[in-house]
Amino acid sequence: MNRLLKKRHLVLIVLFAVASLLSLQLARMTEQPVIAKLGPPVTAAGDEPIEPIPMQVSLNMEKVVLGKQLFHDPKLSKTNNISCASCHDLSMGGTDRLPVSIGINGEKGTINSPTVFNNSFHFKQFWDGRASSLEEQIEGPVHAGNEMGSSWPEIIGKLKQSPEYVNAFNELYDSDISADHIKDAIATFERSLYTPNSKFDQFLRGNADALSKDEKEGYRRFKGYGCVACHQGVLLGGNMYQKFGVFGDYIKDRGDETKADLGRYNVTGKEDDRYMFKVPSLRNIALTAPYFHDGSSKTLDEAVKIMVKYQLGREADQEDVDLIIKFLNTLNGEIKEVA
Repeated sequence: MNRLLKKRHLVLIVLFAVASLLSLQLARMTEQPVIAKLGPPVTAAGDEPIEPIPMQVSLNMEKVVLGKQLFHDPKLSKTNNISCASCHDLSMGGTDRLPVSIGINGEKGTINSPTVFNNSFHFKQFWDGRASSLEEQIEGPVHAGNEMGSSWPEIIGKLKQSPEYVNAFNELYDSDISADHIKDAIATFERSLYTPNSKFDQFLRGNADALSKDEKEGYRRFKGYGCVACHQGVLLGGNMYQKFGVFGDYIKDRGDETKADLGRYNVTGKEDDRYMFKVPSLRNIALTAPYFHDGSSKTLDEAVKIMVKYQLGREADQEDVDLIIKFLNTLNGEIKEVA
């Protein structure tokens, strides 16, 4: 028994020693400037954690055209003055560039409206991920009292007064107008709102000259700081959840906590999901200010510094921030309007 206790005691001593060494090494690494761990300069795309947006997406174009008409039709709102496009203006990066959107009767929303561009590539919809598909997501704003405040029977009744809509639905769906058909058409249109062929995508596809020296350096620092741990994949985000405030209490420091700040907790009720949000896409990020779920950051400069502080536990050097922003500007893709 004594021999067993001694062995256990020895194991504990070894584990403590290893943990101490790891803690010391981590502290030393944290003290080192980020630039020391960036790796070699970026000259050409290699095995990258980011993928280009597809150049083409196969869709039923007749549904796309119908969906576009519905997307811009204020009859989907109770008061006939708010459409999907009111909060997702395609001429403004697919947003309204407000901290929170304004719905019927001047009602304010509770959370920032994300861009509608490329949303078909997200693994979930909404900041808190409560919808699994574009079709499911459409249910939210249609019924929300501070957004469109309507219902499917009311909307269908309005659309049936239009011979144009009746004919279009009959031809495409071979039946009367229904909620499922409306959602299908709008979702199909939204899937057409992808933005391929950004400068960075051209770089990823092998054009080493698509990015300037500073833009490549910005990408190197973007990876070196660790931003790419959450902002990767096709969208540079949109494929995972993360807590807002990994290395600090962002909500407490900002003050005036709201229900929207709770993130995934509002969906699951699990304490581990408090302040957890879907990681936003960085595609077209230069066009979609203000930033974050609360729309609190008006500029990319401010947003990058907040991310570095609260998500990475560092203070960002201004030169690094400027270069990272130059890289982020290469993520603006081609926005194609459907006729």
